[in-house]
Amino acid sequence: MLLEVICFIFVFRNNNFQRTVYLNSASSVSGKLYTKYNDVQYYFHLKATNDSLVAENMRLHNEIKSSYDTRDTTSFIKRDTLRKFSNDSTRKLLSTEVRKFLFREAKVINNSVSREANTITIRRGSKDGIRPNMGVIGPNGAVGVVRSVSENYAVVISMLYKSTASATSSNFGFSARLRNSGEIGTAYWDGGSAEFGQMKDVPRSAKLHRGDTIVTSGYSAVFPEDIPIGYVDTFRLADKSSTAYSIRFKFATNFYNLQYVYVIENLLRDEQTRLEDSTRNLLK
Repeated sequence: MLLEVICFIFVFRNNNFQRTVYLNSASSVSGKLYTKYNDVQYYFHLKATNDSLVAENMRLHNEIKSSYDTRDTTSFIKRDTLRKFSNDSTRKLLSTEVRKFLFREAKVINNSVSREANTITIRRGSKDGIRPNMGVIGPNGAVGVVRSVSENYAVVISMLYKSTASATSSNFGFSARLRNSGEIGTAYWDGGSAEFGQMKDVPRSAKLHRGDTIVTSGYSAVFPEDIPIGYVDTFRLADKSSTAYSIRFKFATNFYNLQYVYVIENLLRDEQTRLEDSTRNLLK
C-alpha cells in the first residue's frame, strides 16, 4: 500500500498530463460542491429576504389611510391615532384619525383548492390575537375569513368555498364594488375553476369593461374598503328583462401559490355590531 502511494506521488510530480487531469477533475468536483452550497445558502437567504418583505408589507398595510377612521372632533383622543395639523404657524388640529384595522402576517401551512369547501390553515392562533370572523388577505387581494382558532393555529374559509349544506344554501360571498363605476354587488365562488369567481346583483345600468377591478366595498366589518377581489373577465344579462348583470371575474389572489397572508382585526367591530344588533332589535 505504501509503495502504491509513493508511486502515485512520483507519477503526479513528474507527469504534467496526469497532474493536469487530476487538478481539472478536482476543480470540477469542488466547483459542483460550491455550487450546491451556494444554492442552499441562497435558498436560506431568499427565505430571510421573503420574511423581511412580508413584515414590511404588514407595516405598510398598517399605515395606509384605509386602516384609520377620520374623526371630525378634537375631543376624541385614543392611544393609536394619527393627528393632522395645519401647515401654517398656528399648527391647528385639523382631524384625528383613529386606527380601525390592524394587520398581522401569518404563514400558510395548509391550503386546499380542489374541494367544494376549501380552507386554509395558518400558523397563528388565539395567543397571537387571532379570532373568528377576521378578514384575511394575501399579497394581491382578498383570501377569506377566519373560521376556527386554536392557541397556535387558525383555519380560514377560503373564497373558494361553496356551501354544501343544502341545494338552497347561499354561497360564501363578499360585499364587492366595481372600482371604476362604484356599483355594489356580491362576489362569490360557484364551485368551478379556482381561478375565477362570480359577481351578482350589479345593475344593468353599470358601465362594464373587461379588466375592470372588483374591490371590497367596505360595507362589512370584516375588510377595509378597496382590497382587490378580482378583474372582470366576461359579463352578461340572463335575458332582456334582467335587471342585473352576471359577471365572471378572475381572482386577484393566486390560490395555488399562497405562502403568506395578512389577518385583519377590525378594532371597532364590536362597537359597530353591538349598535347594529340593538337597532335591529328595536325595529322588530
